Amino acid sequence: MRHKRKIGGSCAIVGLLLGTASGLVAAEMPMQHPASQEKFERLEQPLEVKLGVVTGGLFLIGLELWWFLLSQPKAKQSTLDEGVQMLTIQVDGGYLPSQVVVKAGQPVQLNFFRRDPSSCLEKILLPDFRIAADLALNQVTAIEFTPNKPGEYSFTCGMHMFRGVVRAE
Repeated sequence: MRHKRKIGGSCAIVGLLLGTASGLVAAEMPMQHPASQEKFERLEQPLEVKLGVVTGGLFLIGLELWWFLLSQPKAKQSTLDEGVQMLTIQVDGGYLPSQVVVKAGQPVQLNFFRRDPSSCLEKILLPDFRIAADLALNQVTAIEFTPNKPGEYSFTCGMHMFRGVVRAE
């Protein structure tokens, strides 16, 4: 441990000395570039342009805050068909809807319709139910399970980049 500290300290000292030496050499070099003799010229912008830039920036900041903090995905209620709760989820750059509401204790069938050809979305994982299934492109893949207890059960793509939630009530 002591040797590592000595080596690290020595490297830091050598780096500091080299940095200082190179800074001194650069400071002693004469400036021979013709553009260095020109003076900077101040450009005055009209007040309307300054206000437009500030307003546009504030608008973009507000839009970003709304997108990430205030826009909540809408949950969709499943429909009951012959004792099975059914819902179709579009897989296109994510899951739509990404939140599903079902009743606990009843069988659920989620129909995933995949339109997105990216390899990330070709697999669906429901870890709470130990389900992993391949989603065929432009086809519906039915996933069936039964949430026995109320709670939230997540589903993700194969790379865990896109997520959704099944909320059992």
